Amino acid sequence: MLDRLRSMEVFVVAANLGSFAAASAQLGMSAQMVARHIQALEQRLKIRLINRTTRRQSLTEFGRLYHERCTVLLAAIDATDALAAELHDEPHGRLRISAPHQFGSLSLMNFVSAFMARYPKVEVDLNLGDRAVNIIEEGFEAVFRIGDAGIGESSSLVARPLRRYQMIACASPGYLNACGTPTHPDDLRHHQCLGYVFWDRVTFDEWVFAKEGETFRARIDGRLKVNDATAQLNAALNGMGILLGAQDLVADGLASGRLVQVLPQYEAPSRAMNLIYPADRQRSIKLRCFLDEAMAVFGATTEFD
Repeated sequence: MLDRLRSMEVFVVAANLGSFAAASAQLGMSAQMVARHIQALEQRLKIRLINRTTRRQSLTEFGRLYHERCTVLLAAIDATDALAAELHDEPHGRLRISAPHQFGSLSLMNFVSAFMARYPKVEVDLNLGDRAVNIIEEGFEAVFRIGDAGIGESSSLVARPLRRYQMIACASPGYLNACGTPTHPDDLRHHQCLGYVFWDRVTFDEWVFAKEGETFRARIDGRLKVNDATAQLNAALNGMGILLGAQDLVADGLASGRLVQVLPQYEAPSRAMNLIYPADRQRSIKLRCFLDEAMAVFGATTEFD
């Protein structure tokens, strides 16, 4: 009895090439054997797949439909076999990743360094910036995005939620001794608050806090606005004002006492964060490893929640 998958392969090749003779040459089998495989399928299906004349061969209407399904099925089988083979392979090749500048230069960079140490055959191109890149058109394999995932109803992209991007308001002891310590978000309007300028030159002039279900919107202003989080941090350490910085950015300063949390009784702003990647069913082993390990470190169920 002929193998059904092999018969499907022979049928697809014969249909693509348009003749049994051409198929036999490509497959390395006789034209008679090609015909036997086609006949076996037709007998099994109880319907003709190919119309045969002395001059030409053509697919029947059902044959065209069957050819499309067989092509998809055989491609899926090949991809599955390749996936199994990759399990015995080491992640290798280049990954193109994009992330917001502040998150990317701190938490993500630490993760990428450890990832590359585990997989020495992987290379990473890490693009840092606050612009929302076009994943498909710009050729990125994975993108970290803070705020709205920005993929709408797209079926070509997947967005997986990460832990929220938590902010903390803080300042140096020297600044607070000189200018006083705010006790209510409204007090911030009387202080120097360090502003952040985004790539499109937008500057947030409002910080939103919460307490016991109530929201407090604080209008902020200050003499210094900068487009780099590390520069903001250094400005705060130098006593230039109050910083609303990411938790990982200010953690060392708070632990050492060089920074003091401001308004600790209020919940500082946090923003949603997502890991976005193309929805291709088959992904390289390097990308699968990166996605799985990134979700383990930054996922919404980690200890950082």
